[in-house]
Amino acid sequence: MILETLDWTVVVIFFIALVTIGYIASRQAGKSTSNFFLSGRNMPWWLLGVSMVATTFSADTPNLITDMVRTGGVASNWLWWAFLLTGMLTVFVYAKLWNRSQVMTDNEFYEIRYSGKMAAFLRGFRAIYLGFFFNVMVIATVSLAFIKISAIMLGLQPAPALIIASVIVLFYSTIGGLRSILWTDLFQFSFMMFGAVIAAVYVTRSPEVGGLSALFTHPNVVDKLSFVPSISQPEIFLSIFLIPIAVQWWAAWYPGAEPGGGGYVAQRMLSAKNEDNAVGATLLFNFFHYALRPWPWIIVGLASLIVFPDIQSMVDKFPDVSTQYIQHDFAYPAMLREFLPPGLLGLVVASIIAAFMSTTASHLNWGSSYLVNDFYGRFYNPKATEKQKVRFGRYSTIALMLCAVLLALVLQNALQAFYYILMIGMGTGLIYILRWFWWRINPYSEIAGMAAAMTFSLLFIILENFVMVRLENDMVEIFGITFSQTYWNTIRLLGVVFLTSATWIIVTLLTKPTDEETLRNFYRRIRPGGPGWKKVVDRAKADNIELVKEGDLKWDVPTGIICMILGSVSIYSILFTIGNILYGNIFEALILFGLTVVSSLLLYKYWNKLKSN
Repeated sequence: MILETLDWTVVVIFFIALVTIGYIASRQAGKSTSNFFLSGRNMPWWLLGVSMVATTFSADTPNLITDMVRTGGVASNWLWWAFLLTGMLTVFVYAKLWNRSQVMTDNEFYEIRYSGKMAAFLRGFRAIYLGFFFNVMVIATVSLAFIKISAIMLGLQPAPALIIASVIVLFYSTIGGLRSILWTDLFQFSFMMFGAVIAAVYVTRSPEVGGLSALFTHPNVVDKLSFVPSISQPEIFLSIFLIPIAVQWWAAWYPGAEPGGGGYVAQRMLSAKNEDNAVGATLLFNFFHYALRPWPWIIVGLASLIVFPDIQSMVDKFPDVSTQYIQHDFAYPAMLREFLPPGLLGLVVASIIAAFMSTTASHLNWGSSYLVNDFYGRFYNPKATEKQKVRFGRYSTIALMLCAVLLALVLQNALQAFYYILMIGMGTGLIYILRWFWWRINPYSEIAGMAAAMTFSLLFIILENFVMVRLENDMVEIFGITFSQTYWNTIRLLGVVFLTSATWIIVTLLTKPTDEETLRNFYRRIRPGGPGWKKVVDRAKADNIELVKEGDLKWDVPTGIICMILGSVSIYSILFTIGNILYGNIFEALILFGLTVVSSLLLYKYWNKLKSN
């Protein structure tokens, strides 16, 4: 499909505005790495919060949600809704700790928390592993979604489409660093949300769908509407709801939902003016991310089941698109092409391109910050000037984009990449939660956790590909034992979590702890408090060293956990209030709204108590 003149005009205006904003915001960015990667550490909470949510609103996100809804119904979103618990823990416990650390990147944390050559090794290894390999995977996933959008809505081949978009992203992210990204994120997020809502409205009002009432009563859709899987289907209930809400949120490491904070979320918190702005930014992010954004995508995903009930119907409709790219996640751009009028189609296309660019730019800057601060400046060229570091950051940004584009051409669907990324971080989350509050965790703990997660994940992948026999009716057989595919997925997840957790805990107890001076300096700097540091504090007192003043002795983590629970209840209630209004269940919506009000008032009370500690 070739867009009409009006559509192209909208897209061109969007690009001009984006480049202009990025250029204006780029002043001062090249003076130092602090300006390039952290915007001078003086950013307000509202700008940082919007930037976080814009980063997670990538071009593949609507495709991923559509894939989940089509294959597992609305309830399958618990695979990522469960991460709200992680997000709220970051808001009320970890945001202020990160801001106190005053590190350049979260990788720098390793050499203020741990000691010795292994701490340095861990910092350098994760700089390469996360800064390069992991970010390339994430950007490639986003690029895959952009390829599908380009193929169906712009009539462009994969390589030219990615080259054009990548050049624009590289322009403002390399000249302006994080400051340009933050301000372009604000502009792009407005485009994204407007485009997503308008797309959902036009799709549901189309004759083929017939409005919300017809949508929710259609036989292809009616069994997909439940917010929570029925307990009468225990394997679905277990894998989609119970395991994510009970285990996955704290056990898994996933970008944007790291237990204990981290990644580009930590980068934004470190860019905040102060602790209050860091907390406010992460709270705003979680509210937008979980409560407001999902429903426009869910509506389009459900409607696609009416228009394109299976993959073959999309293959038949779009014979010019390679079948490699036509999976369930392809339904989202297919629906936009089918139902949006000229002009509006251009606006929505621009909003999806904005989603691609905001996520890509953030991951480029975040990954480059690791490569510059934690590899180049720390190991390769410790005497590098600020200008040399910024220059290396710009070169590494270009390299990351190039490698991601090449990888994108071999991926097939967004859900596939989501599962792989989730698996390789499974079982490590508890380390990132506890390392702030248990002195005994050391660099060997983290190295063992990463190695075990990767090893056991690969072991299960090998079993699936070379030992498992796939039977009919979604059944599988391994070592003579028959499971449903859903039960096997649960066994795989719990297996990796248990084996990884057992490995790093055993290694922690068998290896030498961090040296005393490093532990004391960390405690003075972060003031974590709690029983997990009692031995360190007591040993310091025995040496006539006072690590904390009287006013610093209050441990506010229990209050933070109460705030986390109340905040999660409030945001889940808002999420399902909106859902029930859309479904036409007004009584249920009123009950949930009442729960929102009560939990929010209690949250306000305990949050004030938390801030006074």
